[in-house]
Amino acid sequence: MFIGSHAVSEGVLTRHQLQNGPYVRVLHGVYADSSLDRDHLLRCRAAALLMPSEAVLGGRSAAALLGAPAPSYGDPVTVLVPPGTKWTGPVGVRVHTTDFSPADVALDEWGIRHATAARTAWDVATLETTATAVGVLDAMVRAGLIDAGRLQAMIERPLASWRSARARRALGMVDGRSESPPESWVRVACALAGLPAPIPQYQVHDGGRWLARVDLAWPEQRLIVEYEGEHHFDELQIVKDDARLDAVVAAGWRVIRLSAADLRNLTEVVARIAEALRESAVAN
Repeated sequence: MFIGSHAVSEGVLTRHQLQNGPYVRVLHGVYADSSLDRDHLLRCRAAALLMPSEAVLGGRSAAALLGAPAPSYGDPVTVLVPPGTKWTGPVGVRVHTTDFSPADVALDEWGIRHATAARTAWDVATLETTATAVGVLDAMVRAGLIDAGRLQAMIERPLASWRSARARRALGMVDGRSESPPESWVRVACALAGLPAPIPQYQVHDGGRWLARVDLAWPEQRLIVEYEGEHHFDELQIVKDDARLDAVVAAGWRVIRLSAADLRNLTEVVARIAEALRESAVAN
């Protein structure tokens, strides 16, 4: 990866070679070999070439560098700069001005400066929507990047702004048992709607016989929500899922199956869950 203008000025490439060679522009002025995977981590490396020496990658971008699920290639890279830094970044970079100390900074294998896991957790909680933040934080807890005790300490910080209040709300919803962002988003949507909290990755038994592990469950209401990601559409996986859920339904559970398309309207998803919970209450 390289800055295009530097390669041209140093005679490594001509402008024609830069524009017509096997390169892809990752961010304005930054190019990479076109054979590389175009993912968020590539964009992070590009941003690191451009950002001032005092800046660090932060938020969801730092979380991705640490091992949490990465945003998409098209999502902006988050960069933190200290007050007084005059840098706005190119299109595709979101710059956040904030105070941070040397203890908040770490280096990755490429030598890229990024926020530590603890600092990243706080920034994700303050900068992102509650649903997005909880999805990232669940993954960080699940991966062992930060523990519940550290999150609790953050929750107990004195409130300094509306962002701090929003952060505390997100931090209070974190549950590392959730195994995918969609599970986290549904949990958050239910909580914000005032519904009872589901149990993530619940083990379903019937008369002492294990039946299945499911994404989200309300055991008292015998309601299950299953998110069917891309791997669920493999032909063999479909057969396995159907057999597994058929056994659960036969044991008296109700199952709501969600796809990626369903998650585009979480209000409707919550309405379906709420209706199922009401029907269960009436039946019982």
